[in-house]
Amino acid sequence: MEQAPAPAQPTHPSLHALVALERGVAALREAWAGAMPAWGPASGAVQVDVERMGDAGLVQVVDALAQARREIDAVFARVAAEAAKRSGPEFGVDGLAKAQGFHNPVRLIAAATGGSRSEAHRLIAVGAATAERQAFSGERMPARHPHVAAAFAAATISIEAASAITSMLDRSATRAAANRVDVFEAALVDLAARVPLETLMRGVREAEARLDPDGVEPREDELRMERSLTMREDSHGMVHLHARLDPESAAPVKVAIEALVGDALRRREPGDLSPVVDDRRSIPQIQADALAALARHTLGCAQTAAPLAKTTVIVRVDLDTLVDGIGHARIDGLEQPISAGTARRMAADAELIPAVLGGDSLPLDLGRAARLFTKAQRLALGERDGGCASCGQNIGYVEAHHIDWWERDTGPTDLANGVLLCSFCHHMIHRDGWHIHASPTEVWFTPPPHIDPAQVPRLGGRARFELREARAA
Repeated sequence: MEQAPAPAQPTHPSLHALVALERGVAALREAWAGAMPAWGPASGAVQVDVERMGDAGLVQVVDALAQARREIDAVFARVAAEAAKRSGPEFGVDGLAKAQGFHNPVRLIAAATGGSRSEAHRLIAVGAATAERQAFSGERMPARHPHVAAAFAAATISIEAASAITSMLDRSATRAAANRVDVFEAALVDLAARVPLETLMRGVREAEARLDPDGVEPREDELRMERSLTMREDSHGMVHLHARLDPESAAPVKVAIEALVGDALRRREPGDLSPVVDDRRSIPQIQADALAALARHTLGCAQTAAPLAKTTVIVRVDLDTLVDGIGHARIDGLEQPISAGTARRMAADAELIPAVLGGDSLPLDLGRAARLFTKAQRLALGERDGGCASCGQNIGYVEAHHIDWWERDTGPTDLANGVLLCSFCHHMIHRDGWHIHASPTEVWFTPPPHIDPAQVPRLGGRARFELREARAA
């Protein structure tokens, strides 16, 4: 019996995206069918089918849907950019958007999607940044951001990630060498394919500070001019506070509130010092009470509250940056880099905690002489882990834990045996049997066999969101 010929592959480049989209839909269809229980096929009703799926099948469907969504966004962005190009001011009232009754292409796309104008603008901007260009001679040229374009077309990064990277590169391109921009673009694309968007944004901010060190301080000035605090009382008697603070203004506020919140959360844990009455407040409620407590303290307290007495705003800055005034610094708990000038000013107002710790006067390895990690050790661990070494939780909500337990394993209170973990990750790691290995610069998590039969170690800590290829750039 003669077999039917295989369908011809498209030769026009513009059809490649549609072929990828078709593959994504086919993979979704296959994952959906595979998720159905053996005792019955798909019913055709989405809700019923989803309720019948097993856990493993449901996860496969989630992955297939996410891939198909990225494929659709890649095609939609190109189409949206083309619609915007045909709606340019040079076309006047005959432009595509105006001819369809819309003021501009952003409104046209927003009306089509039923979404916001900001989402429509992102589609158009990413489509323009990742589309091939055409020279005056008619020659086809690569996209303005080729690394992002390739990853976005392959659906390995989301449109949100593509937008964050391209918009930052566009801001920095005029003040950085083209070869450095290319290196950082490749590094950010690699990062975007490995981490969630929130973690990627740390890398984007760090890359912008390194690509345009002279621009850190002007951006700070812009943020400082936009700071505000508004207060109003509604008809129900609730007072609404809305604050927008630049990093320098926000740092002491954030650190103080987190200190009080952390103290309240620790008191919830079972023990001799746990409160008689259970604390059932939500985190937002504890934060609101902490803000009120800070105000009462300022108005009338004669001494610092215990959780605040040991609280310090940590500014991490290289010595060369502090001396030369060139470069940037970081404040623990905030992702936006600050300028060397701001770091100097904060150092003049309070004790500066240097990023490089140690020396004869400040021992960081205590062996079995002490059970609890010292403040100096926590600061050193914070430089390596950047918060919770597992999930990236803010450094204000983590504690230093022994990798080899103090009692069970007679583990020493040394940096090589320490790791910063939030309460959730700490309990999860012990419960599921994860193994942790740490070095002075990195921390690795090895999953148990029931999570990963191959037990491939996973990088954690600050190194997880560093830009690999751009470290030396």
